[in-house]
Amino acid sequence: MSSAAIGSGTSSVPQQPAPGQGQAQESALWAVLAGASGAEEFCQSWLAIQCRLIPGVTGGVVLLQAGSDSRYMPVAVWPDVRKDMSYLTQVAQRSLMERRGLVQPAAGDGGGYHVAYPVEALGTLHGVVVIDVATRPESELQGVLRQLHWGAASLELLFYRGAVAKEVESRNRLQTVLELVASAAGQERYTASAMSLVTELATRLECDRVSLGFVQAGQIKIDAFSHSAQFKERTNLVRAVAAAMDEAVDQGAPITWPPVAGALPVVSRAHEALSKEQGGGTVCTIPMQVGNAFVGALTLERLAGKPFDEPALELLEALTGLAGPILDTHRREDQWFGKRALIWWKEKLRQLFGPRHAALKFGVLAAALVLAFMTLAKGPFRVSAGTSLEPLVQQAAAAPFNGYVREAPVRAGDLVKAGTLLARLDDRELKLERLKWLSQEEELGKQFRQAMADRNAAQVQIVTAQLDQAKAQVARVEDQLSRTTIVAPFDGVVVSGDLSQQLGAPVERGTVLFEVAPLESFRLVVKVDERDVAYVREGQRGSLLLSAFPDETIGFTVKSVTPVSTPRDGRNFFRVEAQLDRTDPRMRPNMEGVGKVEIDERRYIWIWTRSVIDSLRLMLWQWLP
Repeated sequence: MSSAAIGSGTSSVPQQPAPGQGQAQESALWAVLAGASGAEEFCQSWLAIQCRLIPGVTGGVVLLQAGSDSRYMPVAVWPDVRKDMSYLTQVAQRSLMERRGLVQPAAGDGGGYHVAYPVEALGTLHGVVVIDVATRPESELQGVLRQLHWGAASLELLFYRGAVAKEVESRNRLQTVLELVASAAGQERYTASAMSLVTELATRLECDRVSLGFVQAGQIKIDAFSHSAQFKERTNLVRAVAAAMDEAVDQGAPITWPPVAGALPVVSRAHEALSKEQGGGTVCTIPMQVGNAFVGALTLERLAGKPFDEPALELLEALTGLAGPILDTHRREDQWFGKRALIWWKEKLRQLFGPRHAALKFGVLAAALVLAFMTLAKGPFRVSAGTSLEPLVQQAAAAPFNGYVREAPVRAGDLVKAGTLLARLDDRELKLERLKWLSQEEELGKQFRQAMADRNAAQVQIVTAQLDQAKAQVARVEDQLSRTTIVAPFDGVVVSGDLSQQLGAPVERGTVLFEVAPLESFRLVVKVDERDVAYVREGQRGSLLLSAFPDETIGFTVKSVTPVSTPRDGRNFFRVEAQLDRTDPRMRPNMEGVGKVEIDERRYIWIWTRSVIDSLRLMLWQWLP
């Protein structure tokens, strides 16, 4: 809880003239108020004016918060700074706690009242004003409180102006930082970026020299000096600046020599040595942090008698916080590929064998175990390929002659028994043709008998030949009539053919109308990629998983490897035929799946990397002269 401490005053509070009745004395107070350079001087003049405006005031005090401390200390006392005002502490504390104006009767026989009013600006309680007034009517006490309320606006304005000044200073500092970062980011090369930054920074902060360095191999390496494009890395100056940077980076804190009042205690021997080498100048180093690591530093040097103040240090810390990651990324990207890779590996090794980074260590250990297992252990090497089922026997039902489709009760996919009607062709023209030839045969029979009665041998021979021709035509037509009905040759499934939408359509002799295959015998066709066909031999065993029922594995044996390849999707596949160990009633021709041919046992690392290695070999063979 905040507390107010009121004493007899200290010598640090300037003493104002005692209140008087003259116009000259009042004008002097207003002049001091208008030209006050600090909060204490302003408050002392303001309190004297308030006590002159309010009649019957015997004493007053202004308390303000002491920096970041929660205590409130007196900065102005009236009429005499040596007067003990501790009797006003109670009402001051109560007004601060309640954050409102209060009027409290004075303790003792002297009478009077203690009037307090808090000073609040921008939502922050900055202090309180307390005065001791003589006894008066309650209505006049309200006037006293109102006068303090109006007068407190001047004190609030003081804090508003201070806040505005800080805001302007912060914006100016941010603008400067952005301009410095922009001067570095506008360069394409890292060297030019570093030189632009240090030169611009030296000009703006009136430094004799500004240096920039980054950590390499555990030590700082100077990359840029202001106003100097080239420098020798082994000179005493470069060594001294690098040592100062190392000192700041190792401690992870800004270091200034001579030390700034109120700064944290740090080791600054290297900065002291650098200052002595440059004639006793001022040295300041700000480390640059990227993530959780300090990667570099900025060192600034000034002539003696020009120390770095707090605003300059705040600007430098903001600059390194923003420009550090940008410069570090630019520096890494500007290095050649081999060096970047080497740095990356070094960083990973440092994380691997250093503290923390448990996830990385666990991941590397797991990868090492997996690699060792893959290198030493062996497993079954199998060639995977797409498969399809083909029937061992597949019979085609073709059109026996040119005709028209009259009936087709089945189509592809139907199960049929032996003798089941597949299709029937229109036989009306054949029957008419049969009647034609039968009539002609009967007519020729009459002519034959007449020729025999007339004993005409020549006519008998001619009619006999014509009669044989007619009988042959009748036999032909009757044979065609017997084949107008197309039936299934055996029990099976109709693999192809659908004439249900072509009734009455003409068909030519030899056209395949249906294909029928049995269901009890299949051959497996394995489509092996040309890269794997060299491993496949007759007699090898394998396993099949069909897409139709992927929960059952069926074994098979390789029977033949055909030397003919079939291109598909830009690759070549060889046809390998295999015999299934068993069939399933649910199997149908042309079902597809995945088959794996068991070759032998190989190391896992060879099994899982052989495709990549073979591809690289082909690529190298193609490009090598």
